[in-house]
Amino acid sequence: MQNFLFFILKVLLLTVVIAIVLDLLYTAVYLQSNKRDKIDYIYNSKARNYDVIFLGSSRANNHFVAQMFTDKGLKAFNYGISGSHLFESALLLKLMEERHYKIKNLIIEVDLNLANESRSDGITAKLLPYIHHSEIVMQHLSNERDFYSLYSIPFYRYIKFDAKIGFRETSNTLIQKHTNNLDNLGFYALGKKTNANMKNNIVKLNPLPHNKYYEEIKSICKLNHINLIAVMTPMCENTKGINYFEKVKALYPEIHNYENVVVEDKYFSSCGHMNDSGARLFTARILKDFFNK
Repeated sequence: MQNFLFFILKVLLLTVVIAIVLDLLYTAVYLQSNKRDKIDYIYNSKARNYDVIFLGSSRANNHFVAQMFTDKGLKAFNYGISGSHLFESALLLKLMEERHYKIKNLIIEVDLNLANESRSDGITAKLLPYIHHSEIVMQHLSNERDFYSLYSIPFYRYIKFDAKIGFRETSNTLIQKHTNNLDNLGFYALGKKTNANMKNNIVKLNPLPHNKYYEEIKSICKLNHINLIAVMTPMCENTKGINYFEKVKALYPEIHNYENVVVEDKYFSSCGHMNDSGARLFTARILKDFFNK
C-alpha cells in the first residue's frame, strides 16, 4: 500500500512538472510572435503612431477600409477582430496605451456589442498566454469566473482552449506561418455571396444602459486625449428589430448612427456584413463626415 501511494505521488509530481515545462514552452513561443494575428501584433510591439485606428468586431474588421485613410495621408490600421466584444476592445486599447501608442483618433464600432458585457471566449483565449506577463491582462480577466484556474493551474489554459492556443496554433506560431489577419492594414474584405442570408432578427437585443467596457474605452480616450468616434455600422434592409439602433442612440447620444447609410442588398455579403463595395461606400462617408478638412 505504501509503495502504491508513493507511486501515485511520483506520477502526480511528474505530471505537475511536465505541465509547468509545457506551460513555459508554449508561453515562450507566443512571447516572441508578432505576425500571426492582431493581438500578438499589439502585445509584442513598441510605441506606434497613428492618425486613426479602428476597433470592434467583424462589423469593424470588414467595414473600415484603412487604405482609404492612408490614401488621404492619414496613418491608419484596422484592429477590428471578428467575434470580439467590447470586453476585448477595451483590453486591446489598454495594451496599446501601455506600449505608449500615440493615437489621434479612435473609431470604434459598438452597436450590437453594447448589449453585453461578456467576453468572447475565442478572442480572450488569444490573450491567455500573456496572463502571467502582463498586469493589464491579469487585472482585466481577474473578475472572470474561471480566472483562478486559468491563472494558477499550469498549462490548464492551453488545454481548455486547445483549438485557439493549443499544439497546432503554437506550432504555427513557432514557425510564423502566415495568416491574412494583418494584410490590407487589418481590413478584411468580404465578397458578394450569391446565396447570402439577407434577413436578420435582433428584436430581443437591447443595449445595456451603462456598458462597463464602453465606459472604460471612453475614460481611456479622455485620459489620453484620443478623439473617440463611436459608430453603429449598416445592416441589410430586412432586419427585424431595427429600432435597436434608436434605443442605442437614446441611451448614448454621442454614438453616431450609420445603420441606414448603406442599405441595398448588393452591398452586403450577409445581412450584418457589407461586402468590399459596401465597405468602401461606408468608409468614404466616414472620411467625408469626420476627416474632410
